[in-house]
Amino acid sequence: MSLVELIAQADERGLAASGLACLDRCLPLLGGDDEVLRPLWADLADGGDGGDGGDWGVRIAQVRDKLAGAGPAESAGDEAALLARRMLEAAPAERSAAGVRVWADGCSVAALHIHRLLDPSAGLASSVDAPREGRTEGVSPLVAAELRRQITVLELLAEHGAGGVRRALEVSTEGRRVLRAVVSRRSRKRR
Repeated sequence: MSLVELIAQADERGLAASGLACLDRCLPLLGGDDEVLRPLWADLADGGDGGDGGDWGVRIAQVRDKLAGAGPAESAGDEAALLARRMLEAAPAERSAAGVRVWADGCSVAALHIHRLLDPSAGLASSVDAPREGRTEGVSPLVAAELRRQITVLELLAEHGAGGVRRALEVSTEGRRVLRAVVSRRSRKRR
């Protein structure tokens, strides 16, 4: 199943986890510490109420406060960092299926675009639409890995519900380490 199809079929928890995982993997661009999103992950794992916004909305606001201000790359107007910032700002205060569906889809596109921007072997003119629809020929390694992670997160949540959140977090943590290394390497080259 393509990423677009998985997003279309995902439930509210799967969509929230998908968007959160994309944001989590892009944290190195925002200058945030690795634990800043843990309360949101815990809300998903505990089966947080979702529908009325409750803890989710409060926790999103707290994350925005903690990540306020420009990260190191963002201050230079870096497009990848700006896309990551937009992912955070677009996070819905209410964890409803309709709200998180739009957010998850936007995060998916933004995260793939970020990975394409940061991959020196990627062609900047290529679109991320084809890989999301299952056409992966010619996709750069960094974008292909991000695509696999997005698909894995959605499959884990579809198969295991709240029980898949911990594994989704592990997948996301692995991706964050990869992106952190890419960002670090890129900043060394700019010096």
